[in-house]
Amino acid sequence: MAADLNRVTLVGRLTRDPEVRHLPSGDPIASLRIAVNSRGRGDDGQWTDKPNFFDITVFGRQAETVSNYLSKGRRVGIDGRLQWREWEAKEGGKRQSVEVVANDVFFLDNRGDGDGGGGGGWSAQQAPSTPGGDLPVDTSDLSSPAPAPAGDDDIPF
Repeated sequence: MAADLNRVTLVGRLTRDPEVRHLPSGDPIASLRIAVNSRGRGDDGQWTDKPNFFDITVFGRQAETVSNYLSKGRRVGIDGRLQWREWEAKEGGKRQSVEVVANDVFFLDNRGDGDGGGGGGWSAQQAPSTPGGDLPVDTSDLSSPAPAPAGDDDIPF
């Protein structure tokens, strides 16, 4: 018998800032919600965007990283699995939901670029080890080169 497959990949924008809580063991959990647009024709024949909203749960070090670096409006990629939950509501009825449990979270825009932008993404697993701070960058090799002499004698071929 073939194995089952439970995998989902989404790209969208955060609808709110990440919310972090901790399990009794101290492990962090971050809750995210993203909006992903689907494009289709409406009843009038015009193309329209329809937003779909997904709840995302992130565990461990990635949860801390997304809470430190992400905010509402940021574009993210999520690779994970679907998980179904059922619980008893306070009113007495049964409730259920399907959420995405993230394996990887990819930051798809630059910090402070929440309204768009491209930028090379990076995974929350590759985050710097100092929360809230960026790694120092050595720019010594980026200085302007000295002007080249104006003669054919300097051509290396």
